[in-house]
Amino acid sequence: MMRSLFDLNIQNLKGVGEKRAKLFQKLGAPTVGALLRFYPRAYEDLSHPYAIKDAPLDVPCAVRATVIKPPKETRIRSGMTLYKATVTDGDSDMELTYFNNPYILDMLKEDEEYVFYGKVSANFLKRSMNSPEFIRSAVCPPVRPIYHQTQGLTSKLVANAVKNAFELLPDVMRDPIPEAIRMEYQLCQLRFALENIHFPKSMEDLETARKRLIFEELLILQLGLLRLKGRTRKESHLKLKRDCSDEFFSMLPFTPTNAQKRAVKEGISDMTSGYPMNRLIQGDVGSGKTAVAATLCFSVIKNGLQAALMAPTEILAQQHYASLSELLSGTGIRVALLTGSLPAAKKRAVLSELFSGEIQLIIGTHALLSEGVEFRRLGLVITDEQHRFGVAQRGALAAKGIDPHMLVMSATPIPRTLALMIYGDLDISVLDELPPGRQKIETYAISGDKRQRAFNFLRKHINAGRQCYIICPMIDEGQNDMASVTQYAEKLKNEWLVGCRIGVLHGRMKPKEKEAVMAEFSSGKLSVLVSTTVVEVGVDVPNAVIMMIENAERYGLSQLHQLRGRVGRGKDKSTCILVSDAENEEAVTRLKAMCQTSDGFQIADQDLKLRGPGNFFGQKQHGLPDLKIADMMKDMEVLRQAQAVARGIVAEDSELEAPEHRGLRAEVKQLFENMTD
Repeated sequence: MMRSLFDLNIQNLKGVGEKRAKLFQKLGAPTVGALLRFYPRAYEDLSHPYAIKDAPLDVPCAVRATVIKPPKETRIRSGMTLYKATVTDGDSDMELTYFNNPYILDMLKEDEEYVFYGKVSANFLKRSMNSPEFIRSAVCPPVRPIYHQTQGLTSKLVANAVKNAFELLPDVMRDPIPEAIRMEYQLCQLRFALENIHFPKSMEDLETARKRLIFEELLILQLGLLRLKGRTRKESHLKLKRDCSDEFFSMLPFTPTNAQKRAVKEGISDMTSGYPMNRLIQGDVGSGKTAVAATLCFSVIKNGLQAALMAPTEILAQQHYASLSELLSGTGIRVALLTGSLPAAKKRAVLSELFSGEIQLIIGTHALLSEGVEFRRLGLVITDEQHRFGVAQRGALAAKGIDPHMLVMSATPIPRTLALMIYGDLDISVLDELPPGRQKIETYAISGDKRQRAFNFLRKHINAGRQCYIICPMIDEGQNDMASVTQYAEKLKNEWLVGCRIGVLHGRMKPKEKEAVMAEFSSGKLSVLVSTTVVEVGVDVPNAVIMMIENAERYGLSQLHQLRGRVGRGKDKSTCILVSDAENEEAVTRLKAMCQTSDGFQIADQDLKLRGPGNFFGQKQHGLPDLKIADMMKDMEVLRQAQAVARGIVAEDSELEAPEHRGLRAEVKQLFENMTD
């Protein structure tokens, strides 16, 4: 029944016409079923009203009192009319004031008892409330829901529509959560949960309902993710016979950090266990993920298998190719690069040598997924910055082999909570230690009027032979008055940094054009690179010591942190300058956090708190549905329980076809139906 309600247009509800239906749609509730899952954002506890003299001051609270003097109209100045009334609880009196609200004359009746909700203020003579909400005592609910609203649709109207929606529910509802799971985790039934999330009889009943709905939402999310990944734990025929990591470490020109050694050990342990490795390596910018990947590739290849690394952009693929070729030089391992811009003859040669097994490690972009890319014996698949790939692409490279080991690398520090969600079936290794020699990057937030001082600072470093990045958010003119990258570069050349060699980089350039600019910057021919965020990953120029970011409030914390990580890669002290005139609280908090810490995981946690999981990556490529009631930061324990239950269910019934799992299957489809592959 709940399923069919999800398809029933909200216009079928009493009191909802075409115009109002559009407002409900705007709030994300286009159907009756969606409205029942449109949970209140807050609640007013009216169950224990205060006596007037005991009411706390200046905080919202409920007071029960009877009207002894009904509202009287007083004009105080042109356009402003006051309506004052007096109420009593039999012991004390209180004055009520309403502004420009003539309807109040008919709404508050003499000798009628009401529960008033608002802030009480007091002076020596009296207590008062300004514009409190009120409801007759006889019909006052113990807890009142407060819904998100939009112009023309108040919380009260939403509540009335929800009441009408409940009339369409059958007395006995099919519950998607099997009874055995409900009993084990002490979860109430769906009918009780829905009634008490919207109109709880008490705060205790509200908590019972919340617990059930949070568990259900996280269980469905985990089931969806496990099914999308489609990899249940089965034995692997690619079990490594020997661990070659120590041999590789001894060839490196540096000593790996303890965190790198630990991550390698965890990866080798997976690959020698007899089961496929499914591991996420998370590390801050510069923590040495590439060396970990190289070590695991070395061991896999020495065991007679091939490895593949897929990166989201050509620049990043080339960066990895250069780094891994250098790390593996002298080992006799053949490394090759495959990108869309590779000439046809060269591409044919690479594909032929990959198929024959001569190429043991291939690095590339989405080109690795194309038809014709075949391996002799693919043993390890590595994806970098995996959240930037669509859901379908995640398994496509693995399908080029037979259950190869999987390694996911991310330089975007993801809070553990979110990592557990997006990478629900992956084990997680964290590189929480930077190699020696990496310096802290000093970060400053400045307003636009100090821009000239910043340019003087840049010029001083340019004159000393250093290089700088300047990031602009826009490519074209005219949007929000933000200068385009090209316009900005012209201003630099003609006004701010006259005589400096300035290059431009943005996403609309052809790959070859981008490469040419980056090559000039890397070789030191350019002093300043003016860029959009395409410079965010995969650019390593040790001589670049300043990162200046215009309109810094436009970026999420994690993206700012990524951009900052482009500098501080050499021996010289580096600086990040955030330019912003934003005054809103969230932007100020974000920029302050950037100046206070350089720990990517702290920043990621803060970013998640500020922006929520749906917006964490700035765009929905990670395919994570928005959650309606679960809170990623607070409900970690429930997430763990839901994850364990989901794994158990999928192990027994991967397609959720058993009769007791059909309700869950329908809910998974509902939650994930807007996701794009």
